[in-house]
Amino acid sequence: MTDQAKPFVRPDVQAFLAFLNANAAPAMSELSLEVARASFAAMGAIAEQPPRELAVIRDLSCPGPAGDIPLRLYDARDRRDAGPAVVFMHGGGFVVGDLDSHHSLCTEIAAELDLPVIAIDYRLAPEHPFPAAPDDCEAAARWIAANSAELGREITGLIPLGDSAGGNLAIVVTQALTEQPAAVPVMLQVPIYPLSDDKPDHKSFLDFAEGFLLNAQTMTWFSDSYRAVNGDKRAYPLYGDHTKTPPTVLVTASLDPIRDSGRIYGSELVRAGAEVVFLEMKGTIHGFTQLRKAVPSGQADMQSIFAAVRLLLERSK
Repeated sequence: MTDQAKPFVRPDVQAFLAFLNANAAPAMSELSLEVARASFAAMGAIAEQPPRELAVIRDLSCPGPAGDIPLRLYDARDRRDAGPAVVFMHGGGFVVGDLDSHHSLCTEIAAELDLPVIAIDYRLAPEHPFPAAPDDCEAAARWIAANSAELGREITGLIPLGDSAGGNLAIVVTQALTEQPAAVPVMLQVPIYPLSDDKPDHKSFLDFAEGFLLNAQTMTWFSDSYRAVNGDKRAYPLYGDHTKTPPTVLVTASLDPIRDSGRIYGSELVRAGAEVVFLEMKGTIHGFTQLRKAVPSGQADMQSIFAAVRLLLERSK
């Protein structure tokens, strides 16, 4: 990238990237699977804000296609009136991440939206390649829709929300539950810097392949581990039907290698007539939702996302 083409980088993002790049740590793909997962968790412990205090944080599980699926319920209230719930799917390239890696983020979402949040601990690749992750997430979402009594709150609608791989899964779950409805409807979806397609040469892939946290080597490792099927809408939801897509808050980051995959998905939603609030967070990187201590401007980004969710929920009444 030439000096003339250098993009805007926020000062706090620049400082964080300078710290990471100066340390020259090995790529995640160069580590053992166990160490890679531990390093992902360690990054969150260092760079993420501490969890918010909530009235309810409870582990539970639901039946899945390959055994019980661990879930975690978050709620700022012990009791609440009937209403929608967030179904949260974590990022991590379908290879790393779990309930604990995104624990702080889930408490933030529950506290700020004042909605129940149910996080899904879906099976990971390479032990469980595609379609294990979407199978688990769809099964869990359907269970959540039908089991208000188990959750101790009456769920009237679902809001699939996720970051990165979880953003992909949020779209996949939304499409599945739009095609074959669950016990309650999908009210809106919130994919945050999602991968939507299998195109290998987006300009953002080339521009941000190195030096912006998520790099080409790690993305290739994720892809090789997940073993998604090209052209399959449950792996790449750009290929799904967009005509019945519910209201959507779509978020990208301007310095993200998969930025253009999110942009293209957004353009398809607009073309199909879906209601979309598109937020591209300028000057920041993939993963900003979990870097809010190291990159404080990410907190304001989250507030923008929450405001957009509130707007679309209010419009849906």
